[in-house]
Amino acid sequence: MKYFGCIDQGTTSSRFIVFNEKGQIVADHQQEFTQHFPDEVSVEHDPNEIWESVTNCISKVDDEFSINQLDSIGITNQRETTLAWRKSTGEPLHNALVWQDTRTQNICDELKQIEELSDEFLKTGLPIATYFSLSKIMWLLRNVDEVKKAKKENDLCFGTMDSWLLYKLTSKHVTDVTNASRTLLMDLNTLQWLDDVINKLDIPRDTLPSIKPSMYNYGSNKEILKNVPITAVLGDQQASLFGQNCITSGDVKNTYGTGCFALTNTGTDIVHSNNGLLSTVAYQKDGDEPQYALEGSVSIAGAAVQWLRDNLNIIKDSSEVEALAMVEKDNGDVYFVPAFSGLFSPHWDETARGVLVGLSRFSNKSHIARAVLESVAFQSNELLESMEKDIGIQFNSVNVDGGMIVNNLLMQFQSDIFQKKVISQGITEITALGAGAASYLFLNNLPLKNMNSFITHSKTWNPKMGSKQRDHYLNKWNKAINKSKQWT
Repeated sequence: MKYFGCIDQGTTSSRFIVFNEKGQIVADHQQEFTQHFPDEVSVEHDPNEIWESVTNCISKVDDEFSINQLDSIGITNQRETTLAWRKSTGEPLHNALVWQDTRTQNICDELKQIEELSDEFLKTGLPIATYFSLSKIMWLLRNVDEVKKAKKENDLCFGTMDSWLLYKLTSKHVTDVTNASRTLLMDLNTLQWLDDVINKLDIPRDTLPSIKPSMYNYGSNKEILKNVPITAVLGDQQASLFGQNCITSGDVKNTYGTGCFALTNTGTDIVHSNNGLLSTVAYQKDGDEPQYALEGSVSIAGAAVQWLRDNLNIIKDSSEVEALAMVEKDNGDVYFVPAFSGLFSPHWDETARGVLVGLSRFSNKSHIARAVLESVAFQSNELLESMEKDIGIQFNSVNVDGGMIVNNLLMQFQSDIFQKKVISQGITEITALGAGAASYLFLNNLPLKNMNSFITHSKTWNPKMGSKQRDHYLNKWNKAINKSKQWT
Protein backbone atom coordinates (compact mmCIF):
# COMPACT_ATOMS: atom_id res chain seq x y z
CA MET A 1 0.00 0.00 0.00
CA LYS A 2 1.23 3.48 -0.90
CA TYR A 3 0.44 6.68 1.02
CA PHE A 4 0.49 10.43 0.53
CA GLY A 5 -0.04 13.35 2.88
CA CYS A 6 -1.34 16.90 2.88
CA ILE A 7 -0.70 20.00 4.95
CA ASP A 8 -4.08 21.78 4.93
CA GLN A 9 -3.59 25.29 6.30
CA GLY A 10 -7.04 26.88 6.51
CA THR A 11 -8.58 30.10 7.75
CA THR A 12 -9.51 28.82 11.22
CA SER A 13 -7.36 25.71 11.66
CA SER A 14 -4.42 23.72 10.35
CA ARG A 15 -4.49 20.01 9.62
CA PHE A 16 -2.21 17.21 8.48
CA ILE A 17 -3.85 14.22 6.81
CA VAL A 18 -2.45 10.94 5.52
CA PHE A 19 -4.31 9.13 2.72
CA ASN A 20 -3.73 5.68 1.25
CA GLU A 21 -3.60 5.03 -2.49
CA LYS A 22 -7.39 4.50 -2.49
CA GLY A 23 -7.97 8.03 -1.20
CA GLN A 24 -8.99 6.87 2.28
CA ILE A 25 -7.90 8.77 5.39
CA VAL A 26 -5.39 6.76 7.42
CA ALA A 27 -4.41 9.36 10.02
CA ASP A 28 -5.04 13.05 10.68
CA HIS A 29 -4.77 15.77 13.27
CA GLN A 30 -6.33 19.24 13.35
CA GLN A 31 -5.54 22.30 15.47
CA GLU A 32 -7.42 25.58 15.61
CA PHE A 33 -5.61 28.90 16.02
CA THR A 34 -6.56 32.37 17.21
CA GLN A 35 -8.55 34.83 15.11
CA HIS A 36 -7.46 38.41 15.89
CA PHE A 37 -9.85 41.32 15.29
CA PRO A 38 -7.98 44.58 16.06
CA ASP A 39 -11.00 46.62 14.96
CA GLU A 40 -14.23 46.26 13.02
CA VAL A 41 -12.52 46.02 9.60
CA SER A 42 -9.38 44.03 10.45
CA VAL A 43 -8.74 40.28 10.65
CA GLU A 44 -5.27 38.96 11.49
CA HIS A 45 -3.46 35.68 12.16
CA ASP A 46 -0.23 35.15 14.09
CA PRO A 47 2.15 33.48 11.59
CA ASN A 48 4.17 31.84 14.37
CA GLU A 49 1.02 30.34 15.87
CA ILE A 50 0.08 28.99 12.43
CA TRP A 51 3.56 27.51 11.96
CA GLU A 52 3.33 25.89 15.39
CA SER A 53 -0.12 24.49 14.57
CA VAL A 54 1.22 22.95 11.35
CA THR A 55 4.25 21.34 12.98
CA ASN A 56 2.14 20.08 15.88
CA CYS A 57 -0.30 18.44 13.47
CA ILE A 58 2.53 16.73 11.59
CA SER A 59 4.12 15.56 14.85
CA LYS A 60 0.83 14.17 16.19
CA VAL A 61 0.21 12.22 12.98
CA ASP A 62 3.81 10.97 12.98
CA ASP A 63 3.20 9.50 16.45
CA GLU A 64 0.33 7.47 14.99
CA PHE A 65 1.60 6.80 11.47
CA SER A 66 5.27 7.19 10.66
CA ILE A 67 5.32 9.79 7.90
CA ASN A 68 8.52 8.44 6.34
CA GLN A 69 6.16 5.87 4.76
CA LEU A 70 4.68 8.62 2.57
CA ASP A 71 5.46 8.91 -1.15
CA SER A 72 4.76 12.63 -1.23
CA ILE A 73 3.17 15.61 0.50
CA GLY A 74 0.95 18.34 -0.90
CA ILE A 75 0.18 21.75 0.58
CA THR A 76 -3.13 23.56 0.36
CA ASN A 77 -3.80 26.86 2.03
CA GLN A 78 -6.09 29.77 2.72
CA ARG A 79 -5.51 32.10 -0.22
CA GLU A 80 -4.86 35.86 -0.38
CA THR A 81 -3.89 36.05 3.32
CA THR A 82 -0.58 37.94 3.23
CA LEU A 83 2.41 38.42 5.50
CA ALA A 84 5.94 39.85 5.56
CA TRP A 85 9.03 38.27 7.07
CA ARG A 86 12.79 38.79 7.22
CA LYS A 87 14.68 36.96 4.51
CA SER A 88 17.66 36.34 6.80
CA THR A 89 15.83 34.89 9.79
CA GLY A 90 12.36 33.86 8.59
CA GLU A 91 10.81 35.85 11.41
CA PRO A 92 7.45 37.50 10.63
CA LEU A 93 7.36 41.29 10.87
CA HIS A 94 3.63 41.66 11.59
CA ASN A 95 0.57 39.50 11.91
CA ALA A 96 -0.75 38.16 8.61
CA LEU A 97 -3.56 40.19 7.05
CA VAL A 98 -6.36 37.71 6.37
CA TRP A 99 -8.31 37.54 3.10
CA GLN A 100 -11.41 38.82 4.95
CA ASP A 101 -9.60 41.97 6.13
CA THR A 102 -11.01 45.18 4.64
CA ARG A 103 -8.75 47.84 6.20
CA THR A 104 -7.13 48.45 2.80
CA GLN A 105 -10.21 49.89 1.10
CA ASN A 106 -8.60 53.34 0.80
CA ILE A 107 -5.58 51.79 -0.91
CA CYS A 108 -7.88 50.01 -3.35
CA ASP A 109 -9.61 53.31 -4.08
CA GLU A 110 -6.19 54.80 -4.88
CA LEU A 111 -5.30 51.92 -7.19
CA LYS A 112 -8.50 52.39 -9.16
CA GLN A 113 -7.42 55.96 -9.92
CA ILE A 114 -4.04 55.02 -11.47
CA GLU A 115 -5.09 55.05 -15.12
CA GLU A 116 -1.72 53.93 -16.46
CA LEU A 117 -2.13 50.61 -14.59
CA SER A 118 -5.75 49.88 -15.50
CA ASP A 119 -4.83 47.68 -18.48
CA GLU A 120 -2.21 45.89 -16.39
CA PHE A 121 -4.77 44.94 -13.73
CA LEU A 122 -7.03 43.51 -16.43
CA LYS A 123 -4.30 40.94 -17.11
CA THR A 124 -4.80 39.50 -13.61
CA GLY A 125 -8.43 38.47 -14.16
CA LEU A 126 -9.34 40.10 -10.84
CA PRO A 127 -11.11 43.29 -9.78
CA ILE A 128 -9.29 45.73 -7.52
CA ALA A 129 -10.55 44.71 -4.07
CA THR A 130 -9.38 44.30 -0.48
CA TYR A 131 -9.82 40.54 -0.92
CA PHE A 132 -6.55 40.17 -2.83
CA SER A 133 -2.94 40.40 -1.67
CA LEU A 134 -1.69 43.57 -3.38
CA SER A 135 -3.38 46.12 -1.12
CA LYS A 136 -2.26 44.11 1.93
CA ILE A 137 1.37 44.29 0.76
CA MET A 138 1.03 48.04 0.30
CA TRP A 139 -0.53 48.44 3.75
CA LEU A 140 2.36 46.55 5.35
CA LEU A 141 4.90 48.70 3.49
CA ARG A 142 3.19 51.91 4.56
CA ASN A 143 2.27 51.13 8.15
CA VAL A 144 4.75 48.72 9.73
CA ASP A 145 8.11 50.16 10.74
CA GLU A 146 9.78 46.75 10.81
CA VAL A 147 8.68 46.15 7.21
CA LYS A 148 10.05 49.55 6.14
CA LYS A 149 13.35 48.75 7.85
CA ALA A 150 13.62 45.30 6.28
CA LYS A 151 12.92 46.77 2.84
CA LYS A 152 15.67 49.35 3.30
CA GLU A 153 18.08 46.58 4.36
CA ASN A 154 17.08 44.36 1.40
CA ASP A 155 15.98 41.71 3.89
CA LEU A 156 12.26 41.46 3.15
CA CYS A 157 9.93 38.75 1.87
CA PHE A 158 6.23 38.99 1.08
CA GLY A 159 4.08 35.96 0.54
CA THR A 160 0.80 34.16 0.92
CA MET A 161 0.50 31.34 3.43
CA ASP A 162 1.88 28.70 1.06
CA SER A 163 5.04 30.81 0.58
CA TRP A 164 5.43 31.18 4.34
CA LEU A 165 5.18 27.44 4.94
CA LEU A 166 7.51 26.61 2.05
CA TYR A 167 10.05 29.12 3.33
CA LYS A 168 9.95 27.61 6.81
CA LEU A 169 10.19 24.07 5.44
CA THR A 170 12.64 24.46 2.55
CA SER A 171 14.23 27.93 2.95
CA LYS A 172 13.06 28.69 -0.61
CA HIS A 173 10.99 31.78 -1.39
CA VAL A 174 8.48 30.33 -3.86
CA THR A 175 4.75 30.16 -4.55
CA ASP A 176 2.59 28.27 -7.00
CA VAL A 177 0.59 29.67 -9.90
CA THR A 178 -2.81 29.24 -8.21
CA ASN A 179 -1.82 31.33 -5.20
CA ALA A 180 0.06 33.85 -7.33
CA SER A 181 -3.07 34.30 -9.42
CA ARG A 182 -4.85 35.65 -6.30
CA THR A 183 -2.48 38.51 -5.61
CA LEU A 184 -3.61 41.05 -8.26
CA LEU A 185 0.03 41.02 -9.36
CA MET A 186 0.29 38.09 -11.81
CA ASP A 187 -0.33 38.09 -15.57
CA LEU A 188 -2.63 35.13 -16.28
CA ASN A 189 -1.12 34.66 -19.75
CA THR A 190 2.59 34.75 -18.91
CA LEU A 191 2.31 33.46 -15.30
CA GLN A 192 4.81 36.17 -14.29
CA TRP A 193 4.67 39.16 -11.96
CA LEU A 194 3.52 42.39 -13.59
CA ASP A 195 6.69 44.49 -13.65
CA ASP A 196 4.88 47.73 -14.51
CA VAL A 197 2.69 47.36 -11.42
CA ILE A 198 5.40 46.45 -8.92
CA ASN A 199 7.73 49.16 -10.26
CA LYS A 200 5.03 51.84 -10.14
CA LEU A 201 4.06 50.87 -6.59
CA ASP A 202 7.69 50.53 -5.44
CA ILE A 203 7.45 46.88 -4.44
CA PRO A 204 10.94 45.39 -4.85
CA ARG A 205 10.70 42.38 -7.14
CA ASP A 206 13.01 40.31 -4.94
CA THR A 207 10.53 40.61 -2.06
CA LEU A 208 8.09 38.49 -4.08
CA PRO A 209 8.43 34.70 -4.39
CA SER A 210 9.35 32.87 -7.58
CA ILE A 211 6.26 31.43 -9.30
CA LYS A 212 6.26 27.66 -9.90
CA PRO A 213 3.75 25.16 -11.33
CA SER A 214 1.25 23.66 -8.88
CA MET A 215 2.65 20.14 -9.44
CA TYR A 216 6.40 20.55 -9.02
CA ASN A 217 9.13 19.27 -6.72
CA TYR A 218 9.40 22.00 -4.08
CA GLY A 219 11.90 20.14 -1.88
CA SER A 220 11.55 18.80 1.64
CA ASN A 221 12.60 19.07 5.27
CA LYS A 222 14.66 16.44 7.05
CA GLU A 223 13.50 17.04 10.61
CA ILE A 224 9.79 17.81 10.16
CA LEU A 225 8.89 15.93 6.95
CA LYS A 226 11.51 13.13 7.20
CA ASN A 227 12.69 14.04 3.67
CA VAL A 228 9.33 13.23 2.08
CA PRO A 229 9.12 15.58 -0.93
CA ILE A 230 6.53 18.35 -1.30
CA THR A 231 5.35 17.84 -4.88
CA ALA A 232 2.15 19.87 -5.10
CA VAL A 233 0.94 23.25 -3.85
CA LEU A 234 -2.60 24.47 -4.57
CA GLY A 235 -4.71 27.25 -3.10
CA ASP A 236 -7.59 25.72 -1.17
CA GLN A 237 -10.33 26.26 -3.75
CA GLN A 238 -8.21 25.02 -6.62
CA ALA A 239 -7.31 21.98 -4.51
CA SER A 240 -11.01 21.38 -3.98
CA LEU A 241 -11.66 21.69 -7.72
CA PHE A 242 -8.96 19.10 -8.41
CA GLY A 243 -10.16 16.91 -5.54
CA GLN A 244 -13.65 16.87 -7.04
CA ASN A 245 -12.08 15.53 -10.27
CA CYS A 246 -13.13 18.70 -12.11
CA ILE A 247 -10.30 18.38 -14.61
CA THR A 248 -12.43 18.75 -17.74
CA SER A 249 -13.69 22.06 -19.13
CA GLY A 250 -17.25 22.65 -17.88
CA ASP A 251 -16.89 20.67 -14.63
CA VAL A 252 -18.15 22.69 -11.65
CA LYS A 253 -17.94 22.48 -7.85
CA ASN A 254 -19.06 24.56 -4.88
CA THR A 255 -17.34 24.51 -1.49
CA TYR A 256 -19.22 25.42 1.70
CA GLY A 257 -16.76 26.56 4.34
CA THR A 258 -16.04 29.85 6.11
CA GLY A 259 -17.06 31.34 2.77
CA CYS A 260 -18.51 29.76 -0.37
CA PHE A 261 -16.45 29.26 -3.49
CA ALA A 262 -17.78 28.00 -6.80
CA LEU A 263 -15.32 27.17 -9.59
CA THR A 264 -15.75 25.83 -13.08
CA ASN A 265 -12.88 24.49 -15.17
CA THR A 266 -12.39 26.42 -18.43
CA GLY A 267 -9.49 24.30 -19.73
CA THR A 268 -6.63 26.15 -21.42
CA ASP A 269 -8.89 29.15 -22.15
CA ILE A 270 -8.90 32.24 -19.96
CA VAL A 271 -12.55 33.29 -19.76
CA HIS A 272 -13.00 36.89 -18.69
CA SER A 273 -16.27 37.38 -16.87
CA ASN A 274 -18.97 39.88 -17.74
CA ASN A 275 -20.92 38.92 -14.63
CA GLY A 276 -18.74 39.66 -11.63
CA LEU A 277 -16.69 36.45 -11.52
CA LEU A 278 -12.92 36.00 -11.30
CA SER A 279 -10.59 34.47 -13.86
CA THR A 280 -7.97 32.36 -12.13
CA VAL A 281 -5.50 29.52 -12.60
CA ALA A 282 -7.01 26.11 -11.78
CA TYR A 283 -3.70 24.22 -11.70
CA GLN A 284 -0.55 23.57 -13.70
CA LYS A 285 1.58 20.46 -13.96
CA ASP A 286 5.31 21.07 -14.46
CA GLY A 287 5.98 20.96 -18.19
CA ASP A 288 2.32 21.35 -19.19
CA GLU A 289 0.11 24.30 -20.10
CA PRO A 290 -1.87 25.83 -17.23
CA GLN A 291 -5.54 25.02 -16.77
CA TYR A 292 -7.83 27.95 -15.93
CA ALA A 293 -11.11 28.44 -14.08
CA LEU A 294 -13.89 30.92 -13.46
CA GLU A 295 -14.56 31.52 -9.78
CA GLY A 296 -17.29 33.07 -7.73
CA SER A 297 -16.41 33.97 -4.14
CA VAL A 298 -18.76 34.58 -1.21
CA SER A 299 -17.03 35.79 1.94
CA ILE A 300 -19.53 34.68 4.58
CA ALA A 301 -21.16 31.24 4.61
CA GLY A 302 -20.28 28.97 7.56
CA ALA A 303 -18.96 32.11 9.28
CA ALA A 304 -22.60 33.28 9.54
CA VAL A 305 -23.42 30.19 11.61
CA GLN A 306 -20.45 31.00 13.85
CA TRP A 307 -21.91 34.52 14.17
CA LEU A 308 -25.21 33.04 15.38
CA ARG A 309 -23.24 31.05 17.94
CA ASP A 310 -20.66 33.57 19.11
CA ASN A 311 -22.32 36.96 18.67
CA LEU A 312 -26.04 36.29 19.13
CA ASN A 313 -25.76 33.16 21.33
CA ILE A 314 -28.76 31.66 19.52
CA ILE A 315 -26.99 28.28 19.42
CA LYS A 316 -24.27 26.77 21.60
CA ASP A 317 -22.67 24.70 18.87
CA SER A 318 -22.65 25.16 15.10
CA SER A 319 -24.05 21.66 14.64
CA GLU A 320 -27.31 22.79 16.32
CA VAL A 321 -28.29 25.20 13.55
CA GLU A 322 -30.11 22.65 11.37
CA ALA A 323 -32.34 21.39 14.17
CA LEU A 324 -33.19 24.95 15.20
CA ALA A 325 -33.99 25.95 11.62
CA MET A 326 -36.28 22.93 11.23
CA VAL A 327 -38.48 23.96 14.16
CA GLU A 328 -40.38 26.13 11.66
CA LYS A 329 -41.63 24.91 8.27
CA ASP A 330 -40.17 27.88 6.38
CA ASN A 331 -38.30 31.16 6.86
CA GLY A 332 -41.40 33.13 7.87
CA ASP A 333 -40.49 35.68 5.18
CA VAL A 334 -37.24 36.52 7.00
CA TYR A 335 -34.11 37.03 4.85
CA PHE A 336 -30.51 37.52 5.91
CA VAL A 337 -27.70 38.98 3.81
CA PRO A 338 -24.32 38.34 5.53
CA ALA A 339 -22.44 41.24 3.96
CA PHE A 340 -20.17 41.64 6.99
CA SER A 341 -17.23 42.53 4.74
CA GLY A 342 -19.28 43.93 1.88
CA LEU A 343 -20.46 41.74 -0.97
CA PHE A 344 -18.06 39.70 -3.10
CA SER A 345 -19.09 37.95 -6.36
CA PRO A 346 -21.03 38.85 -8.37
CA HIS A 347 -21.76 42.26 -6.76
CA TRP A 348 -18.32 43.52 -5.63
CA ASP A 349 -19.83 46.19 -3.38
CA GLU A 350 -17.52 46.98 -0.50
CA THR A 351 -20.04 49.42 1.01
CA ALA A 352 -22.78 46.80 1.48
CA ARG A 353 -23.48 45.62 5.01
CA GLY A 354 -25.31 42.74 6.60
CA VAL A 355 -29.08 43.04 6.93
CA LEU A 356 -31.85 40.97 8.50
CA VAL A 357 -35.15 41.91 6.89
CA GLY A 358 -38.79 40.85 6.95
CA LEU A 359 -39.06 40.66 10.73
CA SER A 360 -42.45 40.76 12.45
CA ARG A 361 -43.84 39.87 15.87
CA PHE A 362 -44.23 36.36 14.47
CA SER A 363 -40.49 36.01 13.79
CA ASN A 364 -38.36 33.90 16.13
CA LYS A 365 -34.85 32.46 16.37
CA SER A 366 -35.81 29.47 14.22
CA HIS A 367 -36.75 31.78 11.36
CA ILE A 368 -33.44 33.60 11.77
CA ALA A 369 -31.47 30.33 11.80
CA ARG A 370 -33.25 29.21 8.63
CA ALA A 371 -32.62 32.59 6.97
CA VAL A 372 -28.91 32.25 7.76
CA LEU A 373 -28.73 28.82 6.13
CA GLU A 374 -30.78 29.92 3.14
CA SER A 375 -28.49 32.92 2.59
CA VAL A 376 -25.72 30.45 1.75
CA ALA A 377 -27.86 28.82 -0.93
CA PHE A 378 -29.02 32.14 -2.39
CA GLN A 379 -25.47 33.48 -2.66
CA SER A 380 -24.25 30.25 -4.25
CA ASN A 381 -27.07 30.40 -6.78
CA GLU A 382 -25.92 33.86 -7.85
CA LEU A 383 -22.47 32.41 -8.57
CA LEU A 384 -23.80 29.53 -10.66
CA GLU A 385 -26.11 31.78 -12.67
CA SER A 386 -23.19 34.11 -13.44
CA MET A 387 -21.04 31.18 -14.56
CA GLU A 388 -23.72 29.88 -16.90
CA LYS A 389 -24.01 33.32 -18.50
CA ASP A 390 -20.24 33.66 -18.93
CA ILE A 391 -19.55 30.26 -20.48
CA GLY A 392 -22.88 29.80 -22.25
CA ILE A 393 -23.81 26.39 -20.88
CA GLN A 394 -26.30 25.07 -18.34
CA PHE A 395 -24.92 22.86 -15.58
CA ASN A 396 -26.93 19.71 -14.94
CA SER A 397 -25.35 18.99 -11.57
CA VAL A 398 -22.98 20.55 -9.05
CA ASN A 399 -20.33 18.74 -6.99
CA VAL A 400 -20.26 20.01 -3.41
CA ASP A 401 -17.86 19.75 -0.48
CA GLY A 402 -16.97 21.51 2.75
CA GLY A 403 -18.14 21.38 6.33
CA MET A 404 -21.68 22.58 5.65
CA ILE A 405 -22.66 19.70 3.35
CA VAL A 406 -23.59 17.62 6.41
CA ASN A 407 -26.56 19.99 6.75
CA ASN A 408 -29.29 18.15 4.87
CA LEU A 409 -31.74 21.07 5.13
CA LEU A 410 -29.24 23.40 3.44
CA MET A 411 -28.29 20.93 0.71
CA GLN A 412 -31.93 20.19 -0.20
CA PHE A 413 -32.73 23.91 -0.29
CA GLN A 414 -29.61 24.45 -2.39
CA SER A 415 -30.78 21.86 -4.92
CA ASP A 416 -34.22 23.51 -4.98
CA ILE A 417 -32.80 26.98 -5.59
CA PHE A 418 -30.25 25.73 -8.13
CA GLN A 419 -32.89 23.56 -9.80
CA LYS A 420 -30.03 21.11 -10.27
CA LYS A 421 -28.78 17.85 -8.85
CA VAL A 422 -26.33 18.38 -5.97
CA ILE A 423 -23.74 15.64 -5.40
CA SER A 424 -21.46 15.19 -2.39
CA GLN A 425 -18.44 12.90 -2.17
CA GLY A 426 -17.76 10.00 0.16
CA ILE A 427 -14.85 11.86 1.74
CA THR A 428 -15.40 15.26 3.35
CA GLU A 429 -11.75 16.40 3.21
CA ILE A 430 -11.82 17.03 -0.54
CA THR A 431 -9.45 20.03 -0.38
CA ALA A 432 -6.72 18.06 1.38
CA LEU A 433 -7.35 15.06 -0.88
CA GLY A 434 -6.97 17.26 -3.95
CA ALA A 435 -3.57 18.65 -2.98
CA GLY A 436 -2.33 15.34 -1.58
CA ALA A 437 -3.46 13.34 -4.61
CA ALA A 438 -1.94 15.92 -6.97
CA SER A 439 1.41 15.42 -5.22
CA TYR A 440 1.09 11.63 -5.49
CA LEU A 441 0.06 11.60 -9.16
CA PHE A 442 2.87 13.98 -10.09
CA LEU A 443 5.57 12.14 -8.15
CA ASN A 444 4.57 8.80 -9.67
CA ASN A 445 4.13 10.28 -13.18
CA LEU A 446 0.51 9.10 -13.33
CA PRO A 447 -2.15 10.70 -15.57
CA LEU A 448 -4.28 13.32 -13.86
CA LYS A 449 -7.44 11.48 -14.92
CA ASN A 450 -6.51 8.92 -12.25
CA MET A 451 -7.91 11.44 -9.74
CA ASN A 452 -11.25 9.78 -10.46
CA SER A 453 -10.09 6.62 -8.67
CA PHE A 454 -9.80 8.44 -5.34
CA ILE A 455 -13.39 9.63 -5.01
CA THR A 456 -16.83 8.08 -4.64
CA HIS A 457 -20.21 9.79 -4.64
CA SER A 458 -21.89 9.77 -1.24
CA LYS A 459 -25.23 11.52 -1.41
CA THR A 460 -27.41 13.23 -4.02
CA TRP A 461 -30.12 15.85 -3.58
CA ASN A 462 -32.64 16.48 -6.34
CA PRO A 463 -34.84 19.60 -6.70
CA LYS A 464 -38.37 19.28 -5.31
CA MET A 465 -39.52 22.91 -5.15
CA GLY A 466 -42.06 24.29 -7.63
CA SER A 467 -41.05 27.19 -9.87
CA LYS A 468 -43.62 29.58 -8.34
CA GLN A 469 -42.27 29.10 -4.83
CA ARG A 470 -38.68 29.34 -6.05
CA ASP A 471 -39.42 32.60 -7.86
CA HIS A 472 -40.98 33.99 -4.66
CA TYR A 473 -37.84 33.17 -2.68
CA LEU A 474 -35.50 34.68 -5.27
CA ASN A 475 -37.60 37.83 -5.61
CA LYS A 476 -37.48 38.43 -1.85
CA TRP A 477 -33.75 37.61 -1.75
CA ASN A 478 -33.06 40.23 -4.42
CA LYS A 479 -34.99 42.80 -2.39
CA ALA A 480 -32.86 41.93 0.65
CA ILE A 481 -29.68 42.32 -1.43
CA ASN A 482 -30.83 45.79 -2.49
CA LYS A 483 -31.42 46.73 1.16
CA SER A 484 -27.87 45.58 1.95
CA LYS A 485 -26.46 47.80 -0.79
CA GLN A 486 -28.48 50.82 0.36
CA TRP A 487 -27.03 50.77 3.88
CA THR A 488 -24.51 53.56 3.19
